[in-house]
Amino acid sequence: MIREQEALNRLDHRDPLVFDTRELGRRPGSMKRVSRTISAPADLGVEVIGVPEGATVELEMRLESVMEGVLVTGTATAPLKGECVRCLDPLERELEAEFQEMYSYPDADDRGSDAEEGDEEEVLVLEGDMFDLEPVLRDAVVLALPLQPVCREDCLGLCSECGARLSDDPGHHHETVDIRWAALQGFAASAEDGEKDEPIGGREAPDENQEK
Repeated sequence: MIREQEALNRLDHRDPLVFDTRELGRRPGSMKRVSRTISAPADLGVEVIGVPEGATVELEMRLESVMEGVLVTGTATAPLKGECVRCLDPLERELEAEFQEMYSYPDADDRGSDAEEGDEEEVLVLEGDMFDLEPVLRDAVVLALPLQPVCREDCLGLCSECGARLSDDPGHHHETVDIRWAALQGFAASAEDGEKDEPIGGREAPDENQEK
């Protein structure tokens, strides 16, 4: 049963994000440089900005053999597409994400069994002298993304009232009335109208001819 499970978990060497370390031969100090161009997997980024699926990603890596496993250090270069968080205009950038990760040998846990029990750090393990870079690449890209991508630093965003682009009309504004004073203003206007309708001097003076 264990062998069947291991077979299911075995990495596919044809996957562009799977790399082989057999040339290092578990010789501490041996090193190998790898350059590879891949197509970006789906959902490489966050909601507002990321690397488009299928975009070209350039990988430059150094694989180093150490006692515990293989230390992978490298950079990923790729185009970014997203939208400005202020005005929602589309934007494009160039991303360069750095990463470094240790892929341990399967038997490294036996040699490090005296580690603290409370240490819950996720350990990536080599499978048949191969490793999968995708989870490391995803983490590196997300960490390198801008938290609040903007089309330009001085972008004024959109009008909260009508959605107009404020950069196109910096003087754009709307007249606003405080609702707390709206009723009083209406009452004052009604009072003024009433005063205008009332004749000067109050009631009309009686006609002298009628009294005679």
